Amino acid sequence: MSSAEEIAKASKSAFEASQLVDPSERVKALQIIHDALSANKEEIFEANRKDVQAAKALVDAGKLSVSLLKRLDLTSGDKFASMLAGILDVAALQDPTGQITYASELDDGLELYRMTCPIGSLLVIFESRPEVVVNITALAIKSGNSAILKGGKESLLTAGVLSNCIREALSKTSLHPDYIQTVQTREEIASLLDQDKYIDLVIPRGSNALVRSIQSASKIPVMGHADGICSVYVDETADLEKAKRIVVESKIDYCSACNAAEILILHQAVLDTIWPALATSLLEADVHLRCDEKTLGTLSNLQYAHDRKATHIHAADPAKDFDTEHLSNIISVTSVPSLSSAIQFINSHSSHHTDVIISESELAASTFVRGVDSAGTFWNASSRFADGFRYGFGTEVGISTGRVHARGPVGLEGLVIYKYVLRSKNPQGSIIGEFGSGPGKKKYKHQPIVASKLPF
Repeated sequence: MSSAEEIAKASKSAFEASQLVDPSERVKALQIIHDALSANKEEIFEANRKDVQAAKALVDAGKLSVSLLKRLDLTSGDKFASMLAGILDVAALQDPTGQITYASELDDGLELYRMTCPIGSLLVIFESRPEVVVNITALAIKSGNSAILKGGKESLLTAGVLSNCIREALSKTSLHPDYIQTVQTREEIASLLDQDKYIDLVIPRGSNALVRSIQSASKIPVMGHADGICSVYVDETADLEKAKRIVVESKIDYCSACNAAEILILHQAVLDTIWPALATSLLEADVHLRCDEKTLGTLSNLQYAHDRKATHIHAADPAKDFDTEHLSNIISVTSVPSLSSAIQFINSHSSHHTDVIISESELAASTFVRGVDSAGTFWNASSRFADGFRYGFGTEVGISTGRVHARGPVGLEGLVIYKYVLRSKNPQGSIIGEFGSGPGKKKYKHQPIVASKLPF
């Protein structure tokens, strides 16, 4: 087995060798990978069934959460088809590299260009979702980055088959097979986190514990989010049917996703109107309500009747429930006296991922989307829209709640940085000694240049 340094060095070498590969070759490589995965569907499914079977035993033994088990299954629904479609979606997107985002003529014949370029070698660490292997592969290849991937031990067999298909497909392209590599053990990851000479960015996807452990252990810059504590605020002007539709989906569509709602915030004006009906809809969807004193009291005072009242309605623990990513059919419920109080509550308790307002007031919505300090702020739309595929990014490498470089779902644009290219057409070349305030010195022109690509 290769050492961590050898793996990291091979990734960096593959990245550097790929920089002059034409973008059309990257698109071709994605098509070849798509076809290889499609041709090996049954082998992939067989490996996934074994992983799921083993994971179920761990769930029964209390050693694995149900949310991780749900993420592991690649055979259910349209997961596999969506994974394959995501490859082609990414392939069809505009090449994010080589784009000119700033251009200026500093002097006659002296031109400065800011051009997008790949980050370099990526280390992506995730938990049980095996399709992430394919999602990251597609984004890395299209954006010009090499990648080292580490999935959870629960998806070991599935990830192994996917990786073998990808590596074999890459051998038929202009990219080196080491362009996408996978590792399997925690020991390898611990060593790779020290390889800051060769690895340029770490992207952890998974639990709060995973992300925080990576952030504390790595010498390499880390991009990601530690929690997905998303809130939905029901404003005093909210429409009941809209609220029921949005809140229920935000909570139950995929409870273990990082963009699922974990907190429901109600304006006090809707406690006797919208809240009882909304609570009914949530209970009918098998959602457990952990309510603060006022929201709990409203249901009791109205002699609220539902056969799940005893089992599904409980008093919230203020010290814990409003700072917890439940990742299950539980939602914490609180009430506030005003919009400003809702914004303050969200900024204090959310993980700055995605937060929603349900309101018929444009002024309230405008205040909310600007006042809430999160990567996504939505008006009358489910929190589940916070996703790279739904945003039109093809897929995503993860969701960032950071303050620099990239924020929100990270697609192709989040996987490129930029470099400055300076060209002198002066027959003698250009030097800074020609410029200044003294006699005979030139002044900088700083005139904009219209350009979308380098002219050479």
